[in-house]
Amino acid sequence: MGLRTKPRAALVHGRSAGRRVVRALVRELGRRGLTVETNRISGGTTTCLFNSFNFDATRLRRFERTDVRMVHRVDGPIGVYRGYDDGTDARIVTLNHEFADASVFQSRFSLEKHAELGLELRAPVVIANAPDPEIFHPPRERRPRTGERLRVIATSWSDNPRKGVDLLGWADRNLDPSHFELTFAGQTQGTFERIRTVGPLASAPLAELLRAHDVYLATSRDDPCSNALLEALACGLPAAYLRSGGHPELVGEGGLGFDEPEELPSVLSRLADELESRRAAIRVPALADVADQYLEVLGI
Repeated sequence: MGLRTKPRAALVHGRSAGRRVVRALVRELGRRGLTVETNRISGGTTTCLFNSFNFDATRLRRFERTDVRMVHRVDGPIGVYRGYDDGTDARIVTLNHEFADASVFQSRFSLEKHAELGLELRAPVVIANAPDPEIFHPPRERRPRTGERLRVIATSWSDNPRKGVDLLGWADRNLDPSHFELTFAGQTQGTFERIRTVGPLASAPLAELLRAHDVYLATSRDDPCSNALLEALACGLPAAYLRSGGHPELVGEGGLGFDEPEELPSVLSRLADELESRRAAIRVPALADVADQYLEVLGI
């Protein structure tokens, strides 16, 4: 960045399903010459990015200074995503109004759903997530399909039923195994007869597994910005996606949507026929572009 001293930013966060995305962003900001501190604000810190509600607000209050720009990264609404309201969204709004100078939503869906529910956050902008391109990328060579079964994969770090265990169960019972080969990687409360299941994987082996498949099946409901879906798209997999949450805006023309499980066989068959054109239409946010957008909202 041509600076004699590195700008200093703080990242305040807790456990998060999107931590792989945050780690990739932090590395990219580091390559730009930014010094990133975790869970603290030092004397030289000029800006702070804090995440949703899963951080120590008491600790943040202790470190907070008026000369530090505070940016709040949110997703959800949590009550919509979880399927019940336990007051978390109201708590996020309270934290936002206490600390934030600006707010980052991870999808247009998330921004609009917050507004629809009357959950107003300060100075909102939309910045989509970006997978780590060093890990999640298309294969150098792809084995051509010559009449073999369509290889379909779904993934999830969470066993929340709203991740789509019912849709996976329907697919397990109804999809023709002579045409479709299904794999699930991650955690689920479901048990399947025909779907091959793999436990949770670290990023690199997960990316390898994704690249060994043809199509990604996105089954989660009201997911604001599915990192699992973005990782699959980044590996070159067109998506068959439930029309819910941020799925449509993430996939664009790089896949096909469905509303009911009964539509899935025809959607997958069409994707099999259109695999190359749908793959060419995939557009995933570039990590460098996402970093530029964060630098702008962080005021660096």
